[in-house]
Amino acid sequence: MISEDSELYAAHLDWCIRQKGRPYCRGRHQLVLDLSRTDVLDYLKEKLGSLIANHRISYIKWDMNRNITDAYSSALNPAQQPEIYHRYILNLYDLLDYLTTRFPNVLYEACSGGGGRFDPGILYYMPQIWTSDNTDAIERLKIQYGTSMVYPPSSMTSHVSVCPNHQVSRTTPFHTRGLVAMSTSFGYELNPLSLTEQEREDIKKQTSLYRRISDLIVEGDFYRLISPFTSERCAWMSVSKDKRRAFVVHIQTLCTSSKPNMRLKMAGLDPHESYYIEERDAVYSGGELMNAGIAISTHGDFKAYSFTLTQVPYNHSFDN
Repeated sequence: MISEDSELYAAHLDWCIRQKGRPYCRGRHQLVLDLSRTDVLDYLKEKLGSLIANHRISYIKWDMNRNITDAYSSALNPAQQPEIYHRYILNLYDLLDYLTTRFPNVLYEACSGGGGRFDPGILYYMPQIWTSDNTDAIERLKIQYGTSMVYPPSSMTSHVSVCPNHQVSRTTPFHTRGLVAMSTSFGYELNPLSLTEQEREDIKKQTSLYRRISDLIVEGDFYRLISPFTSERCAWMSVSKDKRRAFVVHIQTLCTSSKPNMRLKMAGLDPHESYYIEERDAVYSGGELMNAGIAISTHGDFKAYSFTLTQVPYNHSFDN
């Protein structure tokens, strides 16, 4: 972006995307810098490269919150004007290639603008994308479940945020917010000074759990178990490639049934092996977990469960 109240704007009026002499739109009180131009590309390489090289920067969130309007470049002739979007993206990739090659130890996170820029081109340079500004855990079920149809959970970023949620004003348990967030690239966006002692203890437990299962989120096989689009529940799981470990998350949205419980059937396990479920302190066969499932209470809105599975020596009693 470029602000009209800046030295850059005063020195380079022609570096804005807009047509000279015609009315134009501002977004967030700004204009868009014309990255379709090679001189703008060179300028950004020099400026951003200098900033990263001379400061202790290890993480960059690359927001894309201002749509391109008044699409016109002063560097293109009339016949080339339809090319501005394509040239812009090619130069954006060029810039990202330069920065990620020169500074390989910096973690870059893209911003999807509500999912509109969740694309493989950006993921080539930035391994994770902020999935949505809507951080409500219940809304995130559909957002993350739907995004997983095309992109792996490791590419999505999700945070535990404050309640009542500032987008939808909903209050959900801290435990539920944590399990939804840790099904992706996990983090927090909270004011540490306003946390309760219980929330501080919850954060210790959640971060400890995530350190244990993060490899499953990043490298495991992802299975969608219950769709939030067709049910008042949602469930998914990640299974290690060797099928020896798994992590399962089940979220109840609204309680709409008087039945005391339901059965959650899992997927991706070895049907001929046994699995210890830490949260139940019990051993089940993989076939039992996938075909019969385990009982889960359905009482209560926004209730969440997680199950940590580890393969153990086969229990021959399953054959009887």
